[in-house]
Amino acid sequence: MARVGFIGLGNMGGGMAANLAKKGHDVRAFDLSAEALERARAAGCLPVVTATEAAEGAEAIITMLPAGTHVEQVYAQSVLDAALPSAILIDCSTIDVATAKRIAEMAAAKGLVAVDAPVSGGIAAANAGTLTFMVGGSKDAFGRAEPFLADMGKAVIHAGANGAGQAAKICNNMILGAEMVATCEAFLLAQKLGLEAQAFFDIASVSSGQSWSMTSYCPVPGVGPETPADHDYQGGFAAALMLKDLRLAMAAAESVDAQVPMGARARELYEAYAGAGHGGRDFSGIINMLAEKP
Repeated sequence: MARVGFIGLGNMGGGMAANLAKKGHDVRAFDLSAEALERARAAGCLPVVTATEAAEGAEAIITMLPAGTHVEQVYAQSVLDAALPSAILIDCSTIDVATAKRIAEMAAAKGLVAVDAPVSGGIAAANAGTLTFMVGGSKDAFGRAEPFLADMGKAVIHAGANGAGQAAKICNNMILGAEMVATCEAFLLAQKLGLEAQAFFDIASVSSGQSWSMTSYCPVPGVGPETPADHDYQGGFAAALMLKDLRLAMAAAESVDAQVPMGARARELYEAYAGAGHGGRDFSGIINMLAEKP
């Protein structure tokens, strides 16, 4: 097993680091939160006092941070100067494509190899070790990163060159954001037309309207598999994070002159939902805002 430096132990990173420790890796974990560090210790990681200390001597250095500015700062101030020449740098944060490419170039200038490897699956999958990783980087870099990512997930997919992992993530989540809104609208319309939610689910889930938002993450309580809807929309994937991903997608679309009207409307709706104080609730809770509209 290998020494791994893990920087960023939030809702996602904490579970990911814990799974690496469960697989037998020597995980040196860093976060600004003392509480997060204690959870990491309990999960078998070794807490350290700086990001630099986490990076020193590591065969793989993994970052899971809120935004591109945080990743770039940590790389510039801690990771690049501390990393072994043989280390593989893996950023699992969801950030913009341009920053992901720039970070890879910064690493290359130091003789280091970096990949962007954002995730899909949410907190539950992070804790269970069943995330999907979409990876941007060279084939060689992907091959070096894959064993570490496989210890935290169920699928590790090479998307292409540096930045391609982030491109795949924001495109995927743009679909998800728009798809969830449409699913919520359909359940609300079905209700107003006199259809029982369970009856509509039984039909749509095996018909052309079937989607992940319908069958695996139904926004209606008591229908389909257990979801955050059954827990007052607590847990799961926060609406604020969906909004972050939709904003990234809109910025990317503007940079390449792509027409994304559905994505843009989904972004507007999640802006309103989060702006009303619901950013911490699961993103499927937007059904409640849509139900209030005349």
